[in-house]
This record gives sequence, C-alpha cells and structure tokens, in this order.
Amino acid sequence: MTTKILLNNLKIEVAKYDNEDYISLTDMSKFKDYKSGIVIANWLSTKYTIQFMGAWEKLYNKNFNVIEFHNIKNEVGTNGFIVSSSMWIGKTNAIGIKSKPGRYGGTFAHKDIAFEFATWLSPEFKLYLIKEFQRLKEEESRKLALGWNMKRMLTKINYKIHTDAIKENLIPLKLSSEAINAVYASEADVLNKALFGITAQEWRTANPKLDGNIRDYSDVSQLVCLANLESFNADFIRHGLAQPERLSKLNEIAIIQMRSLLSNSTLKTLNN
Repeated sequence: MTTKILLNNLKIEVAKYDNEDYISLTDMSKFKDYKSGIVIANWLSTKYTIQFMGAWEKLYNKNFNVIEFHNIKNEVGTNGFIVSSSMWIGKTNAIGIKSKPGRYGGTFAHKDIAFEFATWLSPEFKLYLIKEFQRLKEEESRKLALGWNMKRMLTKINYKIHTDAIKENLIPLKLSSEAINAVYASEADVLNKALFGITAQEWRTANPKLDGNIRDYSDVSQLVCLANLESFNADFIRHGLAQPERLSKLNEIAIIQMRSLLSNSTLKTLNN
C-alpha cells in the first residue's frame, strides 16, 4: 500500500515494507536539479552518511554484514569511490533502503534514513517533510479509528437483533437474571464456536495476559462475519432450530463467508 505526500510541488511516495514506513528518495531527490541516481549516490558516498547507515543497520538488522560495512566505510571519501543504493544493499544485506527496479520503481528508505537524506538536501525541506509526514500519519490514525468504530457499531446493531430473538424465543417468562445471563452467554458462545472454534472462557484461559475479549482482538473480516452470523442465528432461533443444529449451520456459513471476506480488497485495506 502506498500514499503520497505533496511537498513544494513534489509528489513523494510513502510505501509500507514489513509494516514500516519507507519514503521515496527518488521523489525527494527531485528537489535537486540532477538525476535522482546521482543525487542519492552523492549522499551515500559521504562518510557521515555511511556511518549513520551502518549505525541504523546494526540497531535494527541482525543480518547486517558488518565486515562489508567497514570495508565500505574505509573506502568512502577516496577518489572515485561511489556508493550506489544497489551496491550498499547487495554488499551489506541492508534493510533500511529498498530498491525497486522498473519504470514505476525507485529507491525507498526507512523514515529515519529518509529524514537524514532530507537534512542533506535542505534543512528547510526536512522540516516541511516531517510536518507533512506527521499530517499523513494523523490522517491514517483518524481513518483507522473511524473504521474500527464503524465495525464495532455494526456488531452492536446486529447484537441487538440477536438478543431480541433470544428474548422472544429462548428465554421463558419469569427466569431469574442469572438464568437469563446464562442463556445469553450460551448463545454468544454459539457464535464464538462457529467462527473462532472456541468459547469466550477458553479464549481467556489461553490468553490470561490479554485484556478484553476475543472479539476485541478480531480483525475486520471476522467482525463482519460475526455481525452476519448474529443475523443468521436470530433467524434460525425464530424458526425453532435447536442449538446444535444452529451451531453446525453457522459454522458452515462462517467458513464460506470468511473465504469470501479474506479475498475482499476493500476489507484488506481496512485490515491494514
């Protein structure tokens, strides 16, 4: 998934690699009036940049080739020695920089490294980049919060339909509140077993250190499926189906719906 930052009339791409933000150095280098490859190579070929890159890789990359790093560091600054992004990646197994070949490719760097590149381009450029990047992350957070709230609201709406069906069909008159709660818990676990394969108590036993319940740790696809199962179960209850039969039918529906939901591109976007 990629997004764009607009900065000084430059469209700068931000991509996700291993759930981390990487910013396009190729786009950023257009701030200078030279070919992007030359700009990036000139930056990489300074001793300070190589020292910074090596320090970053040592901190975050357990497979970093330290021997090759020291070889490059010793050569940097000598006449004619140029460090390209592909050479740096190939020799040191670096992960802080990514190189994508092709027309729509380019060189991307982890945000920590991209901000250092921006400093080298222009301190003012770096300040504007950080400001726009923060705005982008705030916008993503708002969208994520809105999407999660909408998902939880959808579940709550369907849960009301579900509990109304239980009241009308499964709970006899004059039951104690304890007995009613037991029926609700039993029916909630019908849905849990159908979708997750375990009851709420089984999940808590398996996850003693986690707060909340199994549904709080569900992804978008599971919450959508759960909301649908609640509607189906409400209908099955109204038609007088026994709990074991309903559980079997709901499990079949859950399997079919999850296969479909997991391939849905819109839900994949919300999950990310």
